[in-house]
Amino acid sequence: VQLVESGGGLVQPGGSLRLSCAVSGFTSELYALSWFRQVPGKEREGLACVEMRARSSIYADSVKGRFSVSRDDAKKMVYLQMRSLEREDTAVYYCARPGPVSGFGCSQGLDSTAMDYWGKGILVTVSS
Repeated sequence: VQLVESGGGLVQPGGSLRLSCAVSGFTSELYALSWFRQVPGKEREGLACVEMRARSSIYADSVKGRFSVSRDDAKKMVYLQMRSLEREDTAVYYCARPGPVSGFGCSQGLDSTAMDYWGKGILVTVSS
């Protein structure tokens, strides 16, 4: 199983960025997929989870209305569209797969302890 994030970098406050995560090694269309972020010294924060076949998605209150998760199962990709970025959004962003504790779905899709596979993460810096 592999999850590989891309699309990070430097963006100005108020700007937008789309992160991508390429997944492989499993039948991704049968699993939910999640996004997390982590700032040094803080716990990893769950941001969004999209159910299999994009039936539904859930968001953390901190990003609801600004971030949007989507997936393209034909391309084996999951995306996180981020808008109205703030300096506080600066973090390393991770995609992850919910594991059996979460029923491989989004029931615990924002709980880092419920993930069974992680990408290596990618840095997003929001700064002028």
